[in-house]
Amino acid sequence: MPIYEPLKVFSGRAHPELAKGICSYLGIPLGQATVFKFSNDNTFAQFLENIRGRDVFLVQPFAYPVNDTIMELLIMIDAAKRASAGRITAVIPYYAYGRTDKKDQPRVPITARLIADLLTVAGAHRVLTVDLHSEQIQGFFNIPVDELSARPLLTRYIREKGLENMVVVAVDIGISKPARNMAQRLGVPLAIIEKRRLGNLERTESLNVIGDVKGKVAVTLDDEIDTAGSLMSAVEALLRAGAREIYACATHGVFSGPAIERINASAVKEVVVTDTLPLPPEKRSPKITVLSVAPLLGEAIRRIHEGLSVGAMFAE
Repeated sequence: MPIYEPLKVFSGRAHPELAKGICSYLGIPLGQATVFKFSNDNTFAQFLENIRGRDVFLVQPFAYPVNDTIMELLIMIDAAKRASAGRITAVIPYYAYGRTDKKDQPRVPITARLIADLLTVAGAHRVLTVDLHSEQIQGFFNIPVDELSARPLLTRYIREKGLENMVVVAVDIGISKPARNMAQRLGVPLAIIEKRRLGNLERTESLNVIGDVKGKVAVTLDDEIDTAGSLMSAVEALLRAGAREIYACATHGVFSGPAIERINASAVKEVVVTDTLPLPPEKRSPKITVLSVAPLLGEAIRRIHEGLSVGAMFAE
């Protein structure tokens, strides 16, 4: 395996603070690049330093506005390819369109696959991401994909809180395996919420709680919190089942629409997310705690650059 020298990390406009945190972990300066829009809404990107033969990492979560941040990353990849970068890794802490990973209705797209194709055609040699909505998305790529998990980080935070009589709750069947792993690491039981999504209305109806939560401190787990509709349904179901306190954990804090208002008005004691997405002032709340994935991504980037195992980071 060739070793590309030196290591260069650049950021798009989606989340420069995360990119700076990654560079701080690695002990290197953030690469110099400019990205902006012309008055006609066309995006322009230019690297302001030599990257010929370099190992280039482009940090860009698919944050709001999602389509703009995707296009911006594609343009940066193309610019890096045409500048003769040795290897280009797209660092996408949050992969949007992850829910559109299959045809679950007639005449609908599989957008998660489309984005994978666009990244590959643009010239990315590999992808580094965090907690995809579904594992099958890795198979949409014909280039290597390293999927990191922030759940050990969330688990460690919950353990350090010293909560007693705890139960981990999967907010739906799809997240039950990661929730079970979290429960095992904490040495507590698992419960699962059975729910039904109501079409494309971004609304869910929780049906019942599978497992004993009565009198317990419930810690919910999901991959992301978007409008917080699923979380609120889960909270209502847990309260009906007798949960004493409720904490919520998720890797990605999207917090779109009425999410913050719902969280602030709810019985949830604390919502714990990571900084895979930026959290602007209007999305902040005393109830929301943000943990940084910069060291996690920084260590993975170091290992990729040096040809070491990324999977060993999560070995028990």
